[in-house]
This record gives sequence, structure tokens and C-alpha cells, in this order.
Amino acid sequence: MTRIGLRGAALGVLAVTAILAVAGSAAAAKRSHRPDRILSNEVTYTRWAFVARIANVYGAPRTSAHRITKLHWRTEDGFSEIYLLLRAHWDRHGLEWVKLRIPGRPNGRTGWVEASGLGRFHLTHQRVVINRARLRLYLYNRGHLRWSAPVGVGKPSTPTPAGRFWIRERFKLSDPASGYYPYAFGTADYSTLTEWPKGGVVGIHGPFYDPSAIPGFISHGCVRLRVSDDFWLGTHLKLGVPVRII
Repeated sequence: MTRIGLRGAALGVLAVTAILAVAGSAAAAKRSHRPDRILSNEVTYTRWAFVARIANVYGAPRTSAHRITKLHWRTEDGFSEIYLLLRAHWDRHGLEWVKLRIPGRPNGRTGWVEASGLGRFHLTHQRVVINRARLRLYLYNRGHLRWSAPVGVGKPSTPTPAGRFWIRERFKLSDPASGYYPYAFGTADYSTLTEWPKGGVVGIHGPFYDPSAIPGFISHGCVRLRVSDDFWLGTHLKLGVPVRII
């Protein structure tokens, strides 16, 4: 091959390399500009997940951000922990991050975790609203009111904290002598009482031996239902459902 031919071949290789580099840059730019995805509006649809691995939770979608906490496998009662998912974000390297709600004190924390730390995303269309002033619980499905019942909530000295939470645990109780009978649900709401056993998880459960006091401001922070209402809720309410307490 002549010198001119060699030079042309070299230029051809350089041209191909340049084209591939531009294409790679364009692909990277496309990944970095992928729009965020809303995973939950916590009204008509909500996504949640179990833990796939113990991963750090950060204040922003990058490992250089402040580390808030870590994911954990179990709830205080030994159930598989559930995280409510808010938003998906892809960084400039194409790595997917998920913004989620964090169970534990203080109430209301959110953070970012690498998506690989979470299991399969689950979807629910249910929503629970507990109105403390009206002493009533409302269950919605796809934004439509499905059911409502009177409740007992925390006394002024031991209030039921307000905020955005979700259902993390579900107990079916077979003993009618239990104050929590027939169902109890563990939420991501934590009591203001620091001495409460097992971290102070606010529950939704049966009448605790005093159905005549419902509706009323009667509890240490948990939400109490009459037995028949608790039975209905126990057979319809699912895990991962958002709970708004106002």
C-alpha cells in the first residue's frame, strides 16, 4: 500500500473513532437528561418495595451527599420492612436512584437510595385518611371513597401524630380476649412517647377493651376501631397503602 493509501486508511480509522465517540457522548447525554419518574402521588396510586440489600440512604441522589441512614430488613415486630417510593431519578452515568419515605423517628424523613437496594416495585390504589378532629377513618380506592368508620385516637397528652405514613405490618389475631382483636396494622407513624416499647409504632387495631369509648380521644396514640369495623378493614386493607393523618 502506498503512503497515501496508508494515510487514507488511518484517517478512516480516526473518522470512525470520532463518530463512535460522538455517538457515545450523545447516548450518555441522553441518559443524563432522562426525566424523573413520579412513582407515587399517594392519592390514587402508590408504589412500595421490600429491601433487596442493605444500602445507604442519602440526602440527594449521589453517594457524595449526606448519609441519612441505611435500609433495614425488618420492622420492630420482625416483619419484612416496607418502603414507600416517591420518585425515580437517573444520574449522568445512567444509575437509577429512588426517593423514598424513611420509617423511624423523626417522622416525615425522606431520602435517596440506589434502586438496586430495593426489590420489585408493588402498586396499590388504596389510600387511608384519618381525620382526628372528626374522629373518623376513610378508605379510598383510586381516589373514590370506599368505606368509613368512627375511630378513637390519641388523648391530648398522648396525641396521634399527624403526617404522611403507610401500612408496614398486618396482624391477624385469633383470640377475642385480645384488646387488638381481630386485626392490627403497624404504620410508619411513631408516637411522641419515647418510652413506648419497640420504638413507639402507632397502630390501627381493635377497641382495646372499650368499644363504647369510640369515637373519642382515648388512646396513647394508636387508632382504635370497633370490632366489626376492624374486621372489615382487616379483610380489605393491604400493605404499602399510604396513610394521611390530619
